[in-house]
Amino acid sequence: MKRAVTFVLTLASSVNIGAASALSAPQTSEKEPVVPRFSAGYMDKSVKPADDFYLYANGSWVKKNPVPADKARWGSFSELAERNNYLIHGLLESASADVAKNPPGSPRIQVGDFFKAGMNTALLEKKTFAPIQSQLDRIAAVKTYDQMFQLLADFHKEGGGGIFYSTVDPDAKDSGIYAFQLMQGGLSLPDREYYLQENFAKQRQAYIEHVKKMFVLLGESPEQAAKDADVVFNIEKELAQASRSRVDLRDPIKNYNKVKTADLVAGSSSIPWQVYFDERGIKDIPYAVVGQPDFFEALSKTVKAHPLDQWKTYLRWHLLHEAAPYLHDAVESENFNFFGKTLSGQEVQEPRWKRVAKVIDRSVGEALGQLYVEKYFTAEARKTMAELVTNLREVFSDHLQKLDWMGDVTRKKAMAKFEKFVQKIGHPDKFRDYSKIDIQADDYYGDAQRADAFEIARQVARIGKPVDKSEWSMTPPTVNAYFNPTMNEIVFPAGILQPPFFDVTMDDAVNYGGIGAVIGHEITHGYDDEGRHYDADGNLKEWWTEADTKEFDGRAQKVVDEYNGFEALPGLNVNGKLTLGENIADLGGVSIGYDALQRAMKKDPSKRKVIDGFTPEQRFFLSFAQLWRMNIREAEQRRLVTVDPHSPGKFRSVGPLMNFQEFYDAFDIKPGAKMWREPEKRAKIW
Repeated sequence: MKRAVTFVLTLASSVNIGAASALSAPQTSEKEPVVPRFSAGYMDKSVKPADDFYLYANGSWVKKNPVPADKARWGSFSELAERNNYLIHGLLESASADVAKNPPGSPRIQVGDFFKAGMNTALLEKKTFAPIQSQLDRIAAVKTYDQMFQLLADFHKEGGGGIFYSTVDPDAKDSGIYAFQLMQGGLSLPDREYYLQENFAKQRQAYIEHVKKMFVLLGESPEQAAKDADVVFNIEKELAQASRSRVDLRDPIKNYNKVKTADLVAGSSSIPWQVYFDERGIKDIPYAVVGQPDFFEALSKTVKAHPLDQWKTYLRWHLLHEAAPYLHDAVESENFNFFGKTLSGQEVQEPRWKRVAKVIDRSVGEALGQLYVEKYFTAEARKTMAELVTNLREVFSDHLQKLDWMGDVTRKKAMAKFEKFVQKIGHPDKFRDYSKIDIQADDYYGDAQRADAFEIARQVARIGKPVDKSEWSMTPPTVNAYFNPTMNEIVFPAGILQPPFFDVTMDDAVNYGGIGAVIGHEITHGYDDEGRHYDADGNLKEWWTEADTKEFDGRAQKVVDEYNGFEALPGLNVNGKLTLGENIADLGGVSIGYDALQRAMKKDPSKRKVIDGFTPEQRFFLSFAQLWRMNIREAEQRRLVTVDPHSPGKFRSVGPLMNFQEFYDAFDIKPGAKMWREPEKRAKIW
């Protein structure tokens, strides 16, 4: 059962967007987390800003906030997420306590029963592997490759993974309709590099041992489990070898390949696509979008290269691995020991209720979100946020019109795209109806499986139909935000519209450095190295002149070069190409947020005042840097540098500033200082 996620930022006013602090606290026995506001107390003034601005802005916080035992990293996002978790816990406890008072199928009933099921550990211990026994039996009964792909289709219908990945999304070249899409997949480790790079040799050995332990828990002898673990690893390694790198996956043009369904069916003698489509209920579709044709070409050879029994072992593993968080303690703990402790360095699991809350948010998130919004997010807050976004949009519009490196032909189309930008704030206007999902208070795994099956069936039913532009890809409580290129929209869930991102108690400088830079970040994503390939209607097409493309690429290369030079761990540098889109967006966010602050102070000069000994400009940059404060475990840092398109927090806090002369002026940083970046090496894009 696989799911996904994304990121954002905005500004200030007299309305508390972080409405939670103004409302009654949830009825739980835990201590309410402190609101994670901007603070001069986080600074280490013994460090010179010209030497290390990250530690200057965050050094005291870094020293006093080690990573908690149940976390792999700890930063501003984590602090706000903990506060949101506290609020959500109260909602879940309340919903599970009084479900009898609500009509069947209502959000409170669905959420309350789901929470009950997840918290009933005594029942999970009693059931052991019973929740997945029918699926294990189906795998055992497979006798042909056709039957294997028929079963794989069933597993994919229920949210399971394995072999490859499929989804239904807007067609990137015809963004008004939904298309069926096929992509590489089938791996259990975080990335192909874990199977191929020498520096992950220890993790590979630990993974094989983990798979063996899981098969032993399932009832196999240690000898047989060891053989089966080798089978799983060898198949996954072959899939990894056929997979594209994370950097290559960032090219939207290279990863769009429209293939007629008839050609797909006829083009492979090893993969019975018609069997797969029939079992998925996908009928009469003229084409599919194949992300990585080379992967599927290699897969055709890999299928027949392994006996059917080996593929059955592989499917049994993926079923066990994906079901582990919903099963009894021995399995769930072993799953955590590898994927949490070994791969990320996390010492202990989060409390049970937090793990269950995350599952509910992934499974019926808009039901939980509806409860969250009703109690913790006001219409007034939504209106204020909309006004803030409008202010930042005006600044970006001016930037577009005044760029000295872009020609008029491209600029005209860039402006047309910007004028069609859509902004979504807080929550959907209409929440999704989950009443048809059979949520049972005594079937945790089944609840998650049925919720996945509901969502997947909903998606498949709309292949070839018009895109619903009212939909959201994040739930309301999410501490994050995103830009969607095919919808040409920026989206800000209610969960992130709180301190430290937006704080009514703070001055404009702090808020423009926080939420202002975040809004600018998301807007800029529409024009980063990926987003710029999509036109005003969200279609993937080339609308730039050759000269402007060359100019953009040259400026973007300066960003790549800068971040390639940042060392996350000894001998491990940031991948400037993998993180390019986010780094460009951070750079744009700072530029837009700063200009918006200057406009606000010009309009109202009374806002230009020194606070805590710092000018508004200094507080702006300090606020931005504090957004990215973080402590992180070494294993987690190594994992993120490999898979995450975001740079480590330390470099997000200072990387954009090192391209910005106003930053140097604010702190009187001169040539020769450690923070100084020569003007000819600085990037200026948006």
